[in-house]
Amino acid sequence: MSLNIKFGVSTWLWTSPFTTETVELFPKIKSMGYDAVEIPVEYPEKIDGKKVKEALHLHGLEPIVCGAFGPSRDLTHEDPAVHENCFKYILQCLDLCNEWDAKFFAGPLYSAVGKVRMVSPEQRQVEWDRAVANIHKVSKLAHERGLEIALEPLNRFESDLINTAEDVMRLVRDVNHPAAKVLLDSFHMAIEERNIEQAITSVGDRLIHLQVSENYRGTPGTGQTPWDSFKKGLTNINYEGVVSIESFTPEIKELAGAVCIWKNLAPSQDGFAQEGINFLKQLLND
Repeated sequence: MSLNIKFGVSTWLWTSPFTTETVELFPKIKSMGYDAVEIPVEYPEKIDGKKVKEALHLHGLEPIVCGAFGPSRDLTHEDPAVHENCFKYILQCLDLCNEWDAKFFAGPLYSAVGKVRMVSPEQRQVEWDRAVANIHKVSKLAHERGLEIALEPLNRFESDLINTAEDVMRLVRDVNHPAAKVLLDSFHMAIEERNIEQAITSVGDRLIHLQVSENYRGTPGTGQTPWDSFKKGLTNINYEGVVSIESFTPEIKELAGAVCIWKNLAPSQDGFAQEGINFLKQLLND
């Protein structure tokens, strides 16, 4: 059974941070057969929204807007000033979503990436409650702008709060707002989930975006990810959104260090993108 799925790729595969000039990648991305482009907004001030919108329209690409959450953008932090800084950033991203006609804002909005500690159950509950309260506020901000948010679980080496589909669905239930939805990533799932089909199925219609790479962050189809299980899960829920390749280049040292990529994962980043979409189209749409 084929699925009605669109395909996207993150500009992180080639470069970081995304700036206005990064739109130079758009014609290549379109020529490879992609329908959408993931735009990771690390520094909103480096992006001219109007020029990016023009480039999206020129090349017929749908935008997926993703957030980058470091220590200064942590909604579970004990300092409310850090929350306010994060809200300010999120509002900038939501404005870009509206300007570009994106439908949602995606990422691990609940906490800082790389925040991994052994803490007491009491401290964990305090941070969980902060995440719930603040994500509810974010959901309201998104809803007021006609948007949703896609909350992404990360593997245990990148987050100590939300690691699995079960975790993120518990967060969504506690937030209890219609704008709070889910993004799943096959890389994190390959580490954390016992059964990928069951994990995807359990999220159901809350799933509004999917990111993929191999279990080692490489080109889809070249590793140990159980892609048949992945497809069965998508079929079970009749998923009709975007499946987007997200990986990184070791050439950008700061980003590569943050995601622990120390060597090339493919002979070329262009080859990674082209072979990846070819595999995904054969798997999901043929």
